[in-house]
Formats: sequence, C-alpha cells, structure tokens
Amino acid sequence: MIAPALSRIARTLTTVAALLCACLASLSAWSTEVEPDALVRSVSQDVMGILEQHAADPGSAAVQEMVSEKVLPHFDFARMAALASGLAWRSATPEQKAELTEEFRSLLVRTYSKALGKFRGQKLEFDPQRKSADQRKAIVRSRLVQAGSEPITVDYRMAVTATGWKVYDVSVDGVSLVTTYRDAFAEESRRNGIPGLIRMLKDKNANLAAGRTA
Repeated sequence: MIAPALSRIARTLTTVAALLCACLASLSAWSTEVEPDALVRSVSQDVMGILEQHAADPGSAAVQEMVSEKVLPHFDFARMAALASGLAWRSATPEQKAELTEEFRSLLVRTYSKALGKFRGQKLEFDPQRKSADQRKAIVRSRLVQAGSEPITVDYRMAVTATGWKVYDVSVDGVSLVTTYRDAFAEESRRNGIPGLIRMLKDKNANLAAGRTA
C-alpha cells in the first residue's frame, strides 16, 4: 500500500523533475514585481546550457549542488510538507515539523538530481499565468512537448512570500504532487503516528542515497 504509492510518486517525479529544474533554476533574484510566467520562461535557456555541460554525468555532485542551491530554495518546503502531511501536521511538535520538512526536502533533492539527465530534446511551451483575485497566488501552466508522444502538462502553483514567489505544489497532467504524497502520508501516520511517518521518509531517503528504489 505505502510502497506502491511511493513508487507511483517516484515515477511522477522522474517525469517532471528535469522540467522543474529547467524552469526554476537561477532564480536567486526572484521579485514580486516580475511576472511568474515571465521568470520561468526567461531562465529555461540558461538551464539548458547547464544541463548540456553536465550531460555526461547528470548525477554528479556539481549537478546536485545546482539543484540544492539554485532550484530548491524557490520551493516552500514547509508549506508543502504541511499540505502533504494533512491532519498529522496539526498534531506534530515544532521539532517534528522541522524534521518532516527536512526529510521531505531531501526526498525531492535526491529524486530531482537523479532525474536531471532525462531533460534532453524536449520542447517547453508556456501559457500566461492565472493569478488569484488578491494577486498573492498564481498558476503557471507549461507543456513538455516530445516527438511521438502526447504533451505533458505541468502546472506550478505559486504564492508570494516574504522572499518572493515560491512553488508550493506541482500538478502533472492534473495530478497534484502534494495530494499524491498526502495519500501515502495519511496511511502511514494513521498506522504509526508522526514518528512512523518521519521514519518512512528517512528510509526512503536512505534507499535513494544507496541507489535503491523502495
């Protein structure tokens, strides 16, 4: 039950990870004055150059450093972990919340790093973002166009924070990353509580670090 759900999550992440990196890297100067879709579009060409430089070894330490330092700071991991954990988040202690957030971040870092090499030869297309009435949230829709295959739609849900626009959920062909995790997390927390959920994430990260799949 948990393992199939996480395997499905891993397959989804592998599909979209390189696209996420291509769209969100090099955004250290994000500003709320620049439209999210324009920012995502403008950095894509630069990142393609980075991927070309690391084409021979996309899983190298240099690529992982790029993911950690340039891409992932633009995700709101605390919010993502809270949304994914659902009701369990409410009963977690501050220490447990911090640990859940860190393990969730590590899971995505490792998965993205392994998937970077898959982004080759595809074409990116973008639609203008849709903003909420208060202009504090936005959805940027993109498409990964591949020869001989149906385009893959990837929607980025973003919100304005004190440090600029950040991603708090991603949907691939209408399937929300946060919602997919929530299903697996809810089952584990019902069985073994918050400690069990943290342990599950640690085990998953250990497997990924060792080159194994759960």
